[in-house]
Amino acid sequence: MSAQHKFAVGQTVRFSPDLGQGTPGSGSFKIVRLLPESASVLQYRVKSQLDGHERVVREDQLARS
Repeated sequence: MSAQHKFAVGQTVRFSPDLGQGTPGSGSFKIVRLLPESASVLQYRVKSQLDGHERVVREDQLARS
């Protein structure tokens, strides 16, 4: 049985990049798509509310806005 995503498509979340990830991408993001598990971690495709940039992030990098 696979884990359930904690966030839903269309939901606004806060993204916190890993230390050393080098991307100034923290802030408000909207969930665009739920992605399958990778290495037992749920992933999401999110879009920045600031610049429209999309990225793939792990669930543990997200928090409710």
